[in-house]
Amino acid sequence: MHNPVTVEVTRGNLVESRHRGMAVVVDGSGKVLFSAGDVETGVFPRSACKAMQALPLVESGAADAYGFGNRELALSCASHSGEDAHVDLAAAMLAKAGKDVEALECGAHWSSLSQPTLIHQARTLDKPSALHNNCSGKHSGFVCACAHTGIETKGYVEYDHPLQQEIRATMESLTGSAIGYDNCGVDGCSIPNYAVPLKNLAHGFAKMVTGQGLETARATASRRLIDACMAEPFYVAGTGRTCTKLMDIAPGRIFAKTGAEGVFVAALPEQGIAMAVKCEDGTTRAAEAMISALLARYVEKGSAEQSALSSMANRPMKNWNGIHVGDIRVTPF
Repeated sequence: MHNPVTVEVTRGNLVESRHRGMAVVVDGSGKVLFSAGDVETGVFPRSACKAMQALPLVESGAADAYGFGNRELALSCASHSGEDAHVDLAAAMLAKAGKDVEALECGAHWSSLSQPTLIHQARTLDKPSALHNNCSGKHSGFVCACAHTGIETKGYVEYDHPLQQEIRATMESLTGSAIGYDNCGVDGCSIPNYAVPLKNLAHGFAKMVTGQGLETARATASRRLIDACMAEPFYVAGTGRTCTKLMDIAPGRIFAKTGAEGVFVAALPEQGIAMAVKCEDGTTRAAEAMISALLARYVEKGSAEQSALSSMANRPMKNWNGIHVGDIRVTPF
């Protein structure tokens, strides 16, 4: 099926670009409250599923053993910008487990998510380390989970490593999707990433925020991670980033997490619903507009939160001279 046009980008009085996509809203029971496009076809969630991947850190007892609070848990779910506070906290997490940057297998890169941070890094570093990788918080959590349970940390990114086997089983349980070699790809940070239907991805997050269909321990661990992200949105993304801005609009009431290639998930825990979007062409700007628009539909009508979300969904574009040259706008979908 053809996915609908969900976002248009204008220049002057003309539409310059169009983005097609799919979107879905699901409650804890799995009931689909809204859908657009093909939400049954598998998509790679990429970093949008990090809160699911972080569950072994909590469920194993590692988070409590190392005294991790909301900031550490939020960073374990993060695609951070590589700001100093992110880097320092990832290093501190590893130190609690008696490890250092050498234990990380995510690779190193300059900040790709924040130009000011990239400039700061270029001025202060000879080269970045794995701690600067946007996934270093997640990987630090992986290392800590392995260290606490006595599992060999070396090779923790490999498909057959015990930690990845546990994550695979966890994601199957949450999404209700069969996960294995056939729908596996390698993520940018080298761990396995599994294509699941967008509807199932959203349902998995609805289960995490409601606890429906989960054993008590998993429901508690899931909500702990979601609450940590909402409590410390800076550590989920960073200064000026969309995930952080969305959660700052309604502190403690919106969870949001981006993924590469135009994926975004969000949840409204008080309403017991979660949502997921995918921009067909992988463009982040469209996914950000789509998830903002979906959230705006489900918050209180006429509220300041709805106004702020709508402003993120439909926003002006200005050139380097500050001239308004066009708009990013969500189309009815």
